[in-house]
Amino acid sequence: MSKRTLVVLGHPSTDSFCAALTDSYVQSATAAGHEVRVLDLPRLAFDPVLHEGYREVQALEPDLLHAQQEILWAEHLVFVYPIWWGGIPALLKGFFDRILLPGFAFKYRKGSPFPDKLLKGRTAHLLVTMDTPPWYYRWVYRMPGLHQMRKTTLAFCGIKPTRTLTFGPILGSTAARRESWLAQARAVAGQ
Repeated sequence: MSKRTLVVLGHPSTDSFCAALTDSYVQSATAAGHEVRVLDLPRLAFDPVLHEGYREVQALEPDLLHAQQEILWAEHLVFVYPIWWGGIPALLKGFFDRILLPGFAFKYRKGSPFPDKLLKGRTAHLLVTMDTPPWYYRWVYRMPGLHQMRKTTLAFCGIKPTRTLTFGPILGSTAARRESWLAQARAVAGQ
């Protein structure tokens, strides 16, 4: 069944292995009949800092208004990003801070500590690179960046992560290893 799919490149460089994963995913998803759109965060013009938190409304730049419309359009979201210092990169965090706002992504109800999830019904894939061996990130560090994305960001808004692929260590990886990772991304995208 065809899905409206939005792929978000969360690496600040468009010349990264994350960009190659994005391209592979997009090509395979398109070939499988999905309608695919891409948001390259490094190409968007926006201030990633939510200067006053939620105390004041900070006007969204045109690229962020467009990004919100793309998220509303999508049935399936794909986030491609690196793990840096155990978590998501600042660009992706700033993107979430600015667009996943009350009234768009969630809404608090009077008398309840739990918000309504305004983006429910959507699914997500995470394609994550790291220089740490993924087994070490999982068993020693306990995956803080993945928990942040899956539970305290996406699930908080109602988006259900259905698949997470971790690729690493990127540092020192061979061309053959990288090609096998690109093949994994293509296989997941074609489903």
